[in-house]
Amino acid sequence: MNDATEEMSLAELREEIEGIDRELVELIARRTYVAGTVAEVKEERDLPTTDESQEARVMERAGENAEHFDVDANLVKAIFRLLIELNKVEQRESR
Repeated sequence: MNDATEEMSLAELREEIEGIDRELVELIARRTYVAGTVAEVKEERDLPTTDESQEARVMERAGENAEHFDVDANLVKAIFRLLIELNKVEQRESR
């Protein structure tokens, strides 16, 4: 254990995780809102719901960001794949 973890109690660490979880949910909500706006633009312009090249760019960025923050790229990409799929389902249901 390093000095920082020795100084923090289990309750404090859990409180820290709780705050991070709240921030993650807020970011997911923001991303979902923007993705919904993208869906509206696609609908107005009669564009397809799925854009495989854009999805590939998102996944590539996710992997690069994972490496930058030293996080498992497969985990991060799995999370982003889920976010993309959920956004696509919402886009299809709203049309």
